[in-house]
Amino acid sequence: QVRLIESGGGLAQSGGSLRLSCAASGRAFSSLFSMGWFRQAPGQEREFVAAINWDGGSTYYADSIKGRFTVSRDNAKNTVYLQMNSLKPEDTAVYYCAADRWGRNGITSSEYTYWGQGTQVTVSA
Repeated sequence: QVRLIESGGGLAQSGGSLRLSCAASGRAFSSLFSMGWFRQAPGQEREFVAAINWDGGSTYYADSIKGRFTVSRDNAKNTVYLQMNSLKPEDTAVYYCAADRWGRNGITSSEYTYWGQGTQVTVSA
C-alpha cells in the first residue's frame, strides 16, 4: 500500500504564495516513483499541474502555471513539494498529489497509480 497525504493548502491573496507538501508512506512506496500534482476546480475536470521524475532531474509543467509554480522532491523524507508563487484566482482548486510506480512522468491522471485526498487552495482577488 501507498499513502499520500497533502498539506499546505489554504487561503491566499492574488499575487501571494503557498507551498504544498505531499508526504508518501507505505511499504509499496519507492523513491523511484515519479510524482505528479493535479488540480480540480468546481465543475471542472481534474487537470495536470506538474510532474517530477524519481531523482528530481526532470520536471514538467502545465502551460497555465509555468514560471509561477515549482515542483521538487526530497527522497530522504519521501516528500514532494509544489511551490506556488504569483497565485491567481483561477488557481483556486483542490490540489492532488499522485504517484506513478512506473516512473512515466505522465501528464494524464490515468498514468498515476496512487492518489492523495487533496488539499484545498483558494486564491482571493
